[in-house]
Amino acid sequence: MGDQVYVGVDLGGTAIKVGLCDAQGKLLQTYEGPTGTEHGADVVLENIAQYVRKLVAESPYEWEQVAGVGAGIAGFMDIPEGFMKLSPNLGWRNVPVKKILEEKLGVPVKIDNDANVAALGEAWSGAGAGIPNVVCYTLGTGVGGGIIIHSRIYQGFNGMAGELGHMLVVPDLEAIECGCGKKGCLETVSSGTGIIRMAKEAVARGEHTSLALVENIMAKDVFDAAKTGDETALRIINRAALYLGKSMAAVSVVLNPKRFIVGGGVSKAGDILFDAIRKYYHEFAQETAQEGVDIVPAVLGNDAGVVGAAGLNLHSI
Repeated sequence: MGDQVYVGVDLGGTAIKVGLCDAQGKLLQTYEGPTGTEHGADVVLENIAQYVRKLVAESPYEWEQVAGVGAGIAGFMDIPEGFMKLSPNLGWRNVPVKKILEEKLGVPVKIDNDANVAALGEAWSGAGAGIPNVVCYTLGTGVGGGIIIHSRIYQGFNGMAGELGHMLVVPDLEAIECGCGKKGCLETVSSGTGIIRMAKEAVARGEHTSLALVENIMAKDVFDAAKTGDETALRIINRAALYLGKSMAAVSVVLNPKRFIVGGGVSKAGDILFDAIRKYYHEFAQETAQEGVDIVPAVLGNDAGVVGAAGLNLHSI
């Protein structure tokens, strides 16, 4: 029997991506197939099992070398029990994912939420490789996060650790209600959704901006406009960056990570966003807590989820 390998499952609403990794987090092979959400949880879990077996069968490795399978799923779960309480985008409620997949595959299975596994992927073999203490932000429709301590994902007592998008950072006078029901969450200003909302509000107010000519504003339109010097777009990005920097300053005095990694669609804005985040982080963060700390973009892109899921059997507490 050769080296042990690990399988990661990135479970999306329309597609399931599975990947095979070695013990260093190198992605060796992937396979993708339809989720089959409309057919219910049993069919989806059977699809996962089939795709995992197919992935391994088509690889140079034997099934006996598979040391474990991990799955990243969006939703609310009991992580230690491997129990999915609620996954709105899959329409699942109370599904014992770990138990069912272990019965189907005969190997240890661990599950975690999608933001945590993306963070673990980046920390294991992406932008955080070789650094034991990192905090990751995923800026997409919402703001996800993940905390890596001593190279292991920190989940908290019931899996809520790393919900960075729900840090209350926006002052009351400016705060709007978040989808979670609270007011002032980071997610309301620093997610793609928040950036689009601020842009639409600016256009509705009649501000002089090139965004007024865009029919269906996306976050990318705001970044493109900012790069041409559009003052409204620059102000919106500045605001998103301010609260990201402010939240990182708060995280620094609690966890003191060596590196912040920022991924997700919004992070593709590049220097115009990262320079502003760094500026505000240095402005807000306590001096000793920020010493030697850097803020960098994620590098694994769409592979972060499968890599991190594969790492759950090695790097979760």
